[in-house]
Amino acid sequence: MKSLLVLNLVVLFSVNSTAQTKYYSKAGIISFYSKSSMENIEASNNKLVSIWDVSNGQIEFAVLMKGFEFEKALMQEHFNENYVESSKYPKALFNGTIEKSNAIALLSDNITTVQVKGLLTMHGVTNSVSTTAIITIKNGVVSAVSKFTIALADYKISIPLLVADKINKTITITINIPAFQLLISK
Repeated sequence: MKSLLVLNLVVLFSVNSTAQTKYYSKAGIISFYSKSSMENIEASNNKLVSIWDVSNGQIEFAVLMKGFEFEKALMQEHFNENYVESSKYPKALFNGTIEKSNAIALLSDNITTVQVKGLLTMHGVTNSVSTTAIITIKNGVVSAVSKFTIALADYKISIPLLVADKINKTITITINIPAFQLLISK
């Protein structure tokens, strides 16, 4: 009888641990920054949605472009209407993989630097992105941070000629997931 109980617990634990390999977040933060001679451009959006399947490394992000907040309302208006055309291209998406995702020790406090590769779609254009991310596990909370740079021209985001020589042609994007939640499948 005791052996049967132990066997049931082992089976239950192993099924539970393999089924619970997906994490999600609805409260990620994505921000961007571009230093220029005319004016530094920065904005953030705290409604980044993400899902991560640890078993195969698949990770996806989605963000509504109109959710980016700027310090100046006019800059936000220009961003949405003239640059990223948020009405026509409402979302930015990333679909990729975290290499060796299943080797990350999720049950103990640690910090792991991982390689992330995938496709970023923005402004109707899709390009490959490769970067590193830092995944931190502390007191059972899984968080992640990544930073990378893209060229605006690669996403067909044009800068008006009037200010073209005063605005940086690249932006640095920072993604911060302060806490992934375990996604329980039924």
